[in-house]
Amino acid sequence: MPITPPRRYLDNAATSWPKPEPVLAAWEHAAREVGAAAGRGTYRSALEAGAIRDRARFAAARLLGGVDPARVALPAGCTLALNMAIHGLVRPGDHVITTAADHNAVLRPLHALARRGITELTILPCDGTGRVDPAAVAAAWRPATRLVCCTHASNVTGTAQDVAAIAAVAHARGGLLLVDAAQTLGVVPLDVVTLGADVVAAPAHKWLHGMGGVAILWARGGVEPEPIVQGGTGAASEALDMPAVFVERMEAGVHDLPPLAALVAAAAWLEERGIATVGAACRDLARDCAARLESLAGVRVFAGDAAPIVSFTVEGYDPADVAAILEQAAGVEVRSGLHCAARVHEGLGTTAGGTVRASFGPFNGPEDVVAVVDVVASIRG
Repeated sequence: MPITPPRRYLDNAATSWPKPEPVLAAWEHAAREVGAAAGRGTYRSALEAGAIRDRARFAAARLLGGVDPARVALPAGCTLALNMAIHGLVRPGDHVITTAADHNAVLRPLHALARRGITELTILPCDGTGRVDPAAVAAAWRPATRLVCCTHASNVTGTAQDVAAIAAVAHARGGLLLVDAAQTLGVVPLDVVTLGADVVAAPAHKWLHGMGGVAILWARGGVEPEPIVQGGTGAASEALDMPAVFVERMEAGVHDLPPLAALVAAAAWLEERGIATVGAACRDLARDCAARLESLAGVRVFAGDAAPIVSFTVEGYDPADVAAILEQAAGVEVRSGLHCAARVHEGLGTTAGGTVRASFGPFNGPEDVVAVVDVVASIRG
């Protein structure tokens, strides 16, 4: 019988795994013992559900740098959160600037608006590391420009954008900045106010080590997206208009309670260890992996300074084949392809098949780096 190699999970940039035990316990408790909908009753379990939702909101506010919890909505996912921000802020005739480093969760809703003739769109190119020059934002600005969208860090290279400089450009011209923090919140300490963002979205299931089914959407005071989903909120039920209160207006429908409970536990788990400490350990593994891969002939490496991501290509091999060999030979689970971010590959020169992407979480170790490098070295012969 062939020996099955140990499982080495290195796709944390897509969804973190394994989840911390307190996260799993909180999720299970909410599913098994609470069960009720938050804000939909005054009986005991409904009140407990409401308390879990409120604790999740306060935890998210802390993770964002201590913002006002009343400005933190909890949509059902980050793609939904980004769509809520984009469709809720952009008006007919507006011009929007985004970047080639952005994820399809940003690019596709913006493209849909432009394709329908509602808005105009400029996508700024990035360099060979996935970075966009803030001066390009200024050069692309038009009188009709209302919104700039940018990822905080590329999900392909891990490279951080100079968000503060981009924010300064936008604000000096009266525009707004939407930041996708999917690849930083949980591995980089964030203060969204100091960062200069007007709106921030991030998922719970990536570097926060929570579960799918909930995300974070923060908007500073005075930035009021129109709701793109209307429905019951448990408040002001007599009115046909959505409530004026931000979180009620942005949270139509019933919350998925177990992921909210998991978010509370995940935030506590991260805060106990320190986001800076957790992130530094993950980035150390990524840097070590990148350095070792760069020493191999025929291997191109793309690794940034923010998210613990290492993308690479192996000369003469399709990235999908490399990923398959890594799993078969050493149990290494990585992602290959364009990673829902095709435009960034134009700057990297990897449009043909994308890259192999390894992303390191807090449950990885040096042995995972060795496994990746040894297999790639054997491929190169």
